[in-house]
Amino acid sequence: MNAKGKNIPAGWVDPDDAPELTDEDFARGRWMIGEQEVTREEAQSAVRNLLRGRPAGTATKTSTTIRFDNDVLAAFKATGKGWQSRMNSALRDWLKENSP
Repeated sequence: MNAKGKNIPAGWVDPDDAPELTDEDFARGRWMIGEQEVTREEAQSAVRNLLRGRPAGTATKTSTTIRFDNDVLAAFKATGKGWQSRMNSALRDWLKENSP
């Protein structure tokens, strides 16, 4: 293989070798939302208002592990989406009827 050949790929460049950005570099930058230029404060406000990830819970429910008979679980799952809420409602109704 000839090292002086034109088909030899360029050597790998370590991205850590990039120059460090300075405050002056950032001062030259522009804040954009889509195609619209905005102030830094507007851009930061927009970022804070983004809704990302799972919505906050109501803190009225607790995650736990419980075991049900296969037929009971299959019956609730067969009712389709929302079966866990329906199971919770059924348990709540049972508590109303059977509480002292």
